This record gives sequence, C-alpha cells and structure tokens, in this order.
Amino acid sequence: MIEVLVADITTLQVDAIVNAANRSLLGGGGVDGAIHRVAGPELLKACRALHGCATGEARVTPAFRLPARWVIHTVGPVWHGGQQREAQLLENCYRNSLELALENNAETIAFPAISTGVYGYPKKQAVAIACGLMQEYAPRFKSIVACCFSEEDAVLYRQAIGGDI
Repeated sequence: MIEVLVADITTLQVDAIVNAANRSLLGGGGVDGAIHRVAGPELLKACRALHGCATGEARVTPAFRLPARWVIHTVGPVWHGGQQREAQLLENCYRNSLELALENNAETIAFPAISTGVYGYPKKQAVAIACGLMQEYAPRFKSIVACCFSEEDAVLYRQAIGGDI
C-alpha cells in the first residue's frame, strides 16, 4: 500500500524514515535539519561514523529520539538540466533506500520528496521516479508513505500513483 500524506516526517510512526541528506550526512537544512534536530545529538555522532555518502547511495542509522526505528540517509542529485545522470541517481536513491529498509526488516517506510527542494529537481519528474519505485516495491512492504510538504505536492503524488503523470 502506498499512502500520500501531508505531514512532518519526524512525527511518523513507521519503521524507517528516509532523510534527504547531503554528502557529509552531518545535517543541513530542510528535511535533513529537521530530522537531526528531533533525533538529537546521537544521530550526528552515528552519522559521523559513516564518513559520508555518495549521491544515489544510502546509509542507515538508528532513529534515536524519533518515533521511527531507523533513519535511512540518501543523497539526491542536484539538478543540472537532466544531462548528468540525475534521473538514474534519483532512482538509485529510492531503490537503495528501499533495499536497505528491507535488509533491516522494515515493513513501513516514509519518504520525503528527494532532491526537489534546494537541489532543484523538477517536481513532476522526481515524483514520477519516486512513485515508479514505490509501486515496484509496494508488495514487499506493509506501507510506503510519500510524506509531502504541501497539499500541492501531495496532488502530484496522487496523480502519479493513479497514472495521471
């Protein structure tokens, strides 16, 4: 089952939440900063031990003070017009995050819209990639959540899941 919610990802009661992180994994703005603030300083310490993450890859840490069990950190691509493998890298973010969740026995997982904020990935294109991978993996999870920042974003996810994008 794929759910589309307008919510604060740090409040979701799921096994794993995905963090749209930067390459250092040491916190930043947006979703990344919010997750680090709520999880507490233990998350920063755990992320330091990972020594970063390449674009498209994913790493897992405990969620510490978050209601989730795990935080899966993935680094989305910065949009450069679509000519620098951005689509493949974004697909890798979702696939690697989903695989890491399965390896850690997660049955429920929540994603933010990776790379669509300051990284500038066009939302409709990013949502199409995200929903394609969510649909591919849905049979292997009890629930996959697209956690949206706004109702406008949620509409894009609902349309993509319904095949309208």
